[in-house]
Amino acid sequence: MDHRISRQDMARIAAADIPDGSCVNLGIGVPTLIADFVPVGRELMVHSEQGLLGLGPKAAAGQEDHDVVNAGKMPVTLVPGASVFSHSDSFLMIRGGHIDIACLGAFQVAANGDMANWSTGASDQLPAVGGAMDLAAGAAQVWVLMEHCQKDGSPRILERCTYPLTAAGCVDRIYTDLAVIDVTPEGLVVQRIAHGLAFEALQRLTGATLHDSPNCQPYRLQV
Repeated sequence: MDHRISRQDMARIAAADIPDGSCVNLGIGVPTLIADFVPVGRELMVHSEQGLLGLGPKAAAGQEDHDVVNAGKMPVTLVPGASVFSHSDSFLMIRGGHIDIACLGAFQVAANGDMANWSTGASDQLPAVGGAMDLAAGAAQVWVLMEHCQKDGSPRILERCTYPLTAAGCVDRIYTDLAVIDVTPEGLVVQRIAHGLAFEALQRLTGATLHDSPNCQPYRLQV
């Protein structure tokens, strides 16, 4: 039985968890989908590092403006009151500590919150850490959204990252297609787990020790 939830549901659940009024940066990958699922009545300031504040959902077919794109270069919309500014001003916001939550994709996360999201170390891969290291250092919280395992089934959550680090000890929460896991001083604590998936099975798919929260809930949109 496949217990995994979709990338869209991962984004929908994370969007619902972001506190009202937050300034949140959405990185490449699953995080870019969050803008499509901001709950009605929730006011979030969605930031993109190239110089946008006030991103809305993806643009409808035929309504795309290719000067208004998210971190993945996909056309999006702007909400009323949005601001457009220079790349340097955008990084002043990031480095100045004005981002409440950075939602980022990753290749690997370690038990202590280390994150690797820019290189697998392959010799033919161009070095391109980009703004991820600034976001990892400058945001008040870092949430990672990624699949729980690699395509070959190997774990992405490890005791230690094997890929080059983006930043050390920066991750606060991990959303995967199987669970929501908080990175705490006591270790990795499973707060939500996919319906029908046993904790022991989740542990077997993880390369680091997990701890089951006494308040662990089913992994679904909270109502």
